[in-house]
Amino acid sequence: MDATRSLFLSLIAVLVGCGLLMVHSASVTSWPTQVEQIYLSRHAVFILLGIGVAGGCSIVPASRWRQLAPWLFLGATILLMVVLIPGVGVRVNGARRWLRVGSISLQPSELAKVALPMLLASQAIARREQFGHWFHGAWPFIGPICLVGGLVLIEPDLGTAAFLMTGAAVCLFLAGWPLRYFMVSGLLAGLAVGVGVGLKPYQLQRITGFFDTWTDFNAAPYQLKQSLMTLGAGGIEGVGIGKGWQKLSFLPEANTDFVISVVGEELGLVGTMGLVVVWLGIFVCGLRLLDRCPPQSFASIAGKTLLVQLVLQAAINVAVVTAMVPPKGIAHPLVSYGGSNLVSSFITIGVILSLTKPETNS
Repeated sequence: MDATRSLFLSLIAVLVGCGLLMVHSASVTSWPTQVEQIYLSRHAVFILLGIGVAGGCSIVPASRWRQLAPWLFLGATILLMVVLIPGVGVRVNGARRWLRVGSISLQPSELAKVALPMLLASQAIARREQFGHWFHGAWPFIGPICLVGGLVLIEPDLGTAAFLMTGAAVCLFLAGWPLRYFMVSGLLAGLAVGVGVGLKPYQLQRITGFFDTWTDFNAAPYQLKQSLMTLGAGGIEGVGIGKGWQKLSFLPEANTDFVISVVGEELGLVGTMGLVVVWLGIFVCGLRLLDRCPPQSFASIAGKTLLVQLVLQAAINVAVVTAMVPPKGIAHPLVSYGGSNLVSSFITIGVILSLTKPETNS
């Protein structure tokens, strides 16, 4: 194993270890219970499952991923349809986003984050010579994006739908998609977002609440106020691991969407900036590995898109907890508690490792 690949995996291990520690700390409640141990054991199981899946994905040749891309997309699309069926999909807080069998739950939109870019990359390689033709060069790409984005929007999950469209745009940009197609798809995406906000008043309230955070702090949403207070309480060096107070039923979603706030309180600015440095290292190492792939190949386009998505999700999560963007329920990859997102992140890592093997580049 070469040095870059070893460093890439080592940095991933640092994030996983940090996540295991912080999920345990953030799950402690204000009274003595076994909840924190339950979260810790489940998170550990998800990690072991994710490592196993990533290992399996890493040995699949890149050419095989290209063949599997349409089937993976079909499977993700079917799951996105199934989750909308009343009585089948599980409704939580007014949104039907999960499939549940016993104690095991699955969020199909997490699988779509992997399946959609791989389909688009495969399509781009096969149809590059047809990019100049409006129908054959545009709609085979806009169609799948609208299909998956529309299904996620119906759940409703505006943030994830926007994230999927952003990842698709990154993939097609790397593939050399003409600018005029971006203009058309951007218009469609803007209309979809506008409709989503118009049909769901709470989405508009999130946006207005975000601006209140910077103009009238007392009128800001509770979770954003608590997140900023949690980060501020940590100062430079933090109060120490396990010694944070905000997680004790004051900070919502302390072990999932707002786990970075707990990192800020207990490890301080030093700890949070350390995580940022680790993510930058993962991004740089990932790019160096993917630069070995043939230019404009399926491996290069799909791998870079998946890498950008992984790092972008972490950046968006940090932006949310620091009130830099409107609040959106998005987990921090490899650090937040949550089975679907964690396993999906490991799948992404496994696919990237597979695509960067010299003997499998295509």
